[in-house]
Amino acid sequence: MVDLLFDSKRIALPMPSMYDEAMFINDDFLLQNSTAKTLYHDYASNQPIIDYHNHLSPQDIAENRRFDNLFDMWIDHDHYKWRAMRANGIPESHCTGDASAKEKFLAFAKTVPRTLRNPLYHWTHLELKRFFDIDELLSEENAESIWNRCNEQIKSRDDLRTRGILKKFDVRALCTTDDPTDSLEHHAAIAEDKSFDVGVFPAFRPDWSLFVHQPDEFKKWVAKLESVSGMTVGAFSEFLDAIRARHDFFHSMGARLSDHGCQFVPAAFCDKNEAQSIFDSALAGTAASKEQHDSFSTFMLLFLAELDHEKDWTNQFHVGVFRNNNTRLFEAVGRDLGCDSIGDYPQGRTMGLFFDELDRKDRLPKTIVYNLNPSDNYLISTMIGNFQDGRTAGKMQFGSGWWYLDQMEGMLLQLNTLSNTGLLSRFVGMLTDSRSFMSFTRHEYFRRILCNLLGSEIESGLLPNDLGLVGGMVERICYGNAKEFLKLPVC
Repeated sequence: MVDLLFDSKRIALPMPSMYDEAMFINDDFLLQNSTAKTLYHDYASNQPIIDYHNHLSPQDIAENRRFDNLFDMWIDHDHYKWRAMRANGIPESHCTGDASAKEKFLAFAKTVPRTLRNPLYHWTHLELKRFFDIDELLSEENAESIWNRCNEQIKSRDDLRTRGILKKFDVRALCTTDDPTDSLEHHAAIAEDKSFDVGVFPAFRPDWSLFVHQPDEFKKWVAKLESVSGMTVGAFSEFLDAIRARHDFFHSMGARLSDHGCQFVPAAFCDKNEAQSIFDSALAGTAASKEQHDSFSTFMLLFLAELDHEKDWTNQFHVGVFRNNNTRLFEAVGRDLGCDSIGDYPQGRTMGLFFDELDRKDRLPKTIVYNLNPSDNYLISTMIGNFQDGRTAGKMQFGSGWWYLDQMEGMLLQLNTLSNTGLLSRFVGMLTDSRSFMSFTRHEYFRRILCNLLGSEIESGLLPNDLGLVGGMVERICYGNAKEFLKLPVC
């Protein structure tokens, strides 16, 4: 073990043993004492998965896609890998450009040995082991062989098709991320197939409804909303009615969560007349100022939260990101290319005012807040703790380590913050937040880290040596809490 000091608190990080190369991902990976091993193997490893926030393609699931090759299955759309490859001097042609799938894979393989102590190193080898039973450390030297062996398995094994993967990892339910204008036709096809018993549900992600600061994009989105809802959307009241109609439709399709990507939760309160004026100006082609955008966003997010409260949905906020920092790559490639970073926005005051506005009217829905800036962990965790209502256990959730914090140190920071300011025992646990079907190993990674933390504290006397008590909490964090809290139509 090694002790690191964060915010005047010591956090014990597990140090991997010196395994032989072929044993790097062994049964006790990351588990550094006998109690941790017992907690993981007896209480965590056999728990099903509810992956309640991801960016997987419902079309791929509906069609039970068989991937063409290892690149399509593993590397395509992965901004974590792109960032590492660029840092290793790999040209953009081999990240997001026009190099072949094999050339991009070989470029990634060349980069992997340079990722020691980056979470990619753990993720890469855990995924190779769990999907293809390959124990080798990926490198430029064995890349060709691994490419060929994995591709042969992809072509021949049904458990490497999308539905097979979900069954292989005992996924009971997953929630994709869907724009209100999405038709949800693929969700409907999945639901109608009685031979497939994994629940695949949409989640309501209305970010574009706030884009009054980019009127060209906003008008395009309003036109889509009008088309899919079958309603006229010219006046602001009609806009709200159409969004409500889509929210109702999503509910009928099994949706029980919404999601918002925000730099911060705003609290620039305005009345409906002001919001209507901003809406009208945007449709007329005038971009909202920052102040107007904050006001419109506040009005809309309050409206959307009340819709969630009416239906007993869970509202998710992802806060604290600076997006699209590299103008050159943004103009050449577009969004979601790996040029986003942690943001240092003020978070606490506006978040508190926003939640208080809903709470005073008893309209605050169940809420999960994911934070990207670790310096804000205690601020956000203590702020949302102000709004636990004494009726719904764990109503306000400090979400799992997100994005750049979705790794060992970030997970431990989140777990310790939550433990010190709230109830770890009520935590709804891990999610993948991924576009890759190979990311379900993130649940295993989290579970091993959780069990190592708790096992170490039992052995040091910080927790009682009562495996029924602590193991029961592990089981609930891995599965039971999410099942009870989210109330998805299956599980």
